[in-house]
Amino acid sequence: MWLLYQFPLCPFSRKVRLLLGEKGVGYDLVRESPWAMRDEFLDLNPAGTTPVMEDEEKGITLIDSQAICEYFEETVEKFPLISGTAAGRAEVRRLTAFFDQNFYGDVVGPLLHERMKKRLIERAPPDARILREAMKRANVHMDYMDYLLDHRSWMAGGTLSLADIAAAAHLSVADYLGGIDWQGHEPVRRWYAGFKSRPSFRPLLSERMEVITPPPHYEKPDF
Repeated sequence: MWLLYQFPLCPFSRKVRLLLGEKGVGYDLVRESPWAMRDEFLDLNPAGTTPVMEDEEKGITLIDSQAICEYFEETVEKFPLISGTAAGRAEVRRLTAFFDQNFYGDVVGPLLHERMKKRLIERAPPDARILREAMKRANVHMDYMDYLLDHRSWMAGGTLSLADIAAAAHLSVADYLGGIDWQGHEPVRRWYAGFKSRPSFRPLLSERMEVITPPPHYEKPDF
């Protein structure tokens, strides 16, 4: 059985969990707080980041969300998430990188630091200026997502792909932390409401990070 080392608000772990859910791959969760820098975890991943997947029986350790997703995309035929033409697959990978790098760096990373890490680790109040800037950038990125969904059925084209999974993973964490203003973003809101109804997504919505409460609409598919 696979073990997935993660913590509830890790967007990259959520990305992996959504992919595993769509593909029907079983796993057990191991709670890991990477900021604790446990020696045992650093032995698995010297970078000290989540997610990490391990199958001790097979002697396999997988590190980094994209590497993990690509591994299961190559080894599990069910529900392909990087498919289509070469150009189509390139677009899936481009948008996946956009959400993992740009959306995370501009929005999710700052929100996690100000509203989770400062509270749990540093015991310090959040910086309102940084929060306002993260929400402002979220609005800009969601304008782009609206544009994509105005011209496509899904983020990268006509079918659900890894790009949608990455987008939903990061957006869900930002929404949990109160960093998303849904007004004026009907295409993204409609797409995300549909995603929240998928069986792969429901377990994520029921999880909570200690001492941090999401907004009332967070768990509701229709919001």
